[in-house]
Amino acid sequence: MLYLSSALAAIIPMMIYLVIIWKFDRYDREPFGLVLINYFWGAIGAIFFAIIGSGLITSLLSYFILSKSSLDRTETILVAPFIEELTKGLFLLITFSNKKFDNITDGIVYGGAIGLGFGMTENFLYFIAYGTTLSEWISIVIIRTLFSGVMHCVSTATFGAFIGYAKFKNIYYKISFPFIGILIAMFIHFAWNFTVSFESTTILGFIFMFFTVIIFLIIFSVAILNEKKIIYQELLEEVINGLIPVEHLEILNSSKRNRLGWVDERIRKLYIRAAITLAFRKMELKNSFGSSREFYQKDVEYYRTFIQNLLTQN
Repeated sequence: MLYLSSALAAIIPMMIYLVIIWKFDRYDREPFGLVLINYFWGAIGAIFFAIIGSGLITSLLSYFILSKSSLDRTETILVAPFIEELTKGLFLLITFSNKKFDNITDGIVYGGAIGLGFGMTENFLYFIAYGTTLSEWISIVIIRTLFSGVMHCVSTATFGAFIGYAKFKNIYYKISFPFIGILIAMFIHFAWNFTVSFESTTILGFIFMFFTVIIFLIIFSVAILNEKKIIYQELLEEVINGLIPVEHLEILNSSKRNRLGWVDERIRKLYIRAAITLAFRKMELKNSFGSSREFYQKDVEYYRTFIQNLLTQN
């Protein structure tokens, strides 16, 4: 019964968080299958390598730190933030090469997915290990669901935001921003682990995470508004060139696009998806080089032709 209850308490909240983050990206929503792949990397792959990495470093430190309590605290405060953010972020660098990964919002979604997957598995392990009584179990579930799991989400999403911002920038940004992002992710993790490791500073940990989440939500909201701006600017050119009707510009750039009647219902979803993709491909084309530029150029031409055929046939 403990295992089943702990599994449900670990899985359900993190999956709810995952769907909320995914749906919050309302202008250029990522393929949910790819989001799930990142989630399961956090839940399985990142956890696996984090256990190995932390074990190796802790074993090495045990030669210098003889006190068991001091060693455990060092592992929690210093080793875990360093190793876990690296193992979570590793797969994010692989996702980074995917053509669907193209801005800050995408980095937040994929990074957040990895963090939530990691938090899910870690929460389950904590629930079954430390929930010795019902009251202790409930307390651990509440704290880890509202804070520890969210911390993993925010820290890795922060790293994702930095690499998302750098994707279409010059080599300086591509090198420096991922480094800055992983350091900030480690700091968020470190600050949480440090404050909750001491009874006298635990309340500071809760306050720190509260404001960190607020800042995270503000940045996420700004990134989404920036997507709205990109869609408008890029599709405005298509309106001027006669590809997209002028009355469709505002609709495609808002929640009105989900309403019925403004375009033939048989093509509405295809049209929306193609127009939004065209807008982002144009932005990516302007900021890419070499073989990537050729790919985006072909995609822009493809979607322009696709939209033209779609509208002229209906």
